[in-house]
Amino acid sequence: MNLISKLQKLGLTLSEVSRPGGNYQSVNIRGNIAYVAIQFPILGEKYLFQGRLGEQITTEHGYEAMKYCALNVLSQIETKIGFDKVMGLNHIEAYYQSTTDWDDGPIVVNGASDLFQMVLEEKGTHSRTILGVAGLPRNFAVGLTCSFTLYPTDNL
Repeated sequence: MNLISKLQKLGLTLSEVSRPGGNYQSVNIRGNIAYVAIQFPILGEKYLFQGRLGEQITTEHGYEAMKYCALNVLSQIETKIGFDKVMGLNHIEAYYQSTTDWDDGPIVVNGASDLFQMVLEEKGTHSRTILGVAGLPRNFAVGLTCSFTLYPTDNL
């Protein structure tokens, strides 16, 4: 089953890829590794889930926000590379901003991890890093970067 069919079966769709907000590539390939720049919970041009976890954003909403980040990662990969060229997901780095007493980072990041596992199955197995930060651009509650291994090819 291809990526788009799998997403449709889950009631999900890929949105348009966002444009970089600076002087960088949203997907950068070195050898057979693709690095995806930080993705935020954006749908089309609408900014979602802005604020701090534990204050304006609940843990449950943080989980949903991470799902949007993961969908945007998948959009970048599908648009810039194509999932037929992807061997698997390697590692994710998840960022969140929260109040000082909020400590549910792993639960929130499961929003991305669970989505990758459901959609990519064995290709979605990954390691991860979770980082609390003082702030994120546009006051987003969460952000996500990923790396993927690509099948060897002379065409990349």
